[in-house]
Amino acid sequence: MSSVKSIVWPKVILYGDSITQFSFEHFGWGSAISSRLARKCDVINRGLSGYNSEWAKIILPRVINRENMDTQNIAAVTIFFGANDCALKEKNPQQHIPIEEYALNLKSMVQYLKTVSIPEEKVILITSPPLDEAAWEKECIVKGCALNRLNAVAGQYAQACVQVAAECGTEVLDLWTLMQKNGQEFSSYLSDGLHLSDKGNEFVALHLWRLLEKRVASLPLILPYWADVDPLSPETSLLKDSGQEK
Repeated sequence: MSSVKSIVWPKVILYGDSITQFSFEHFGWGSAISSRLARKCDVINRGLSGYNSEWAKIILPRVINRENMDTQNIAAVTIFFGANDCALKEKNPQQHIPIEEYALNLKSMVQYLKTVSIPEEKVILITSPPLDEAAWEKECIVKGCALNRLNAVAGQYAQACVQVAAECGTEVLDLWTLMQKNGQEFSSYLSDGLHLSDKGNEFVALHLWRLLEKRVASLPLILPYWADVDPLSPETSLLKDSGQEK
């Protein structure tokens, strides 16, 4: 067989904490995005349960760099931290990050991505969702600890994330505000007061897609539709340059 060019799949990187790590579970928002982009783009889950923005900033150069992926072929990166950063210092000092440092960590990650050819217009910051304190307190009691997060504090971190997006020129998905818009009840979006329910995953997928769609709209379907393959000479259809090779 004659040498052929490798097919290059563009990538969307989902970088975040447990809400991202769990996004590829059944009915997860990451799975929904991946399904929409099948044969156009690989959606890569880089969620790290329990991580905060400080740890994320430290390891980002190991997760995304020019050696382990073609960064110029990345269509978008989501940065979804804050749910652990906003933990109360006196109740959960291991995960807590002061709000000023949280903002600086987000800025640092956006700035690093620019150094590896991922400009701010490809970055989407995502705030943590609101916190159902009553439901999360039950989870904390089961784990033998007191309530370690407050919705009002989560809102302060969400606002800091929105402000960083404005300063850095990225887009932002403000889940904390959207899920409580017009005073609506938001507990149904959460499975345990903190993490997303099926309804919450659907909500995130819907609103994130609205931001992602314009970044991937121009991506072609990789390889021909099956009915367009010439059965008498499939090589003619399957080996022609589609602009996705290298």
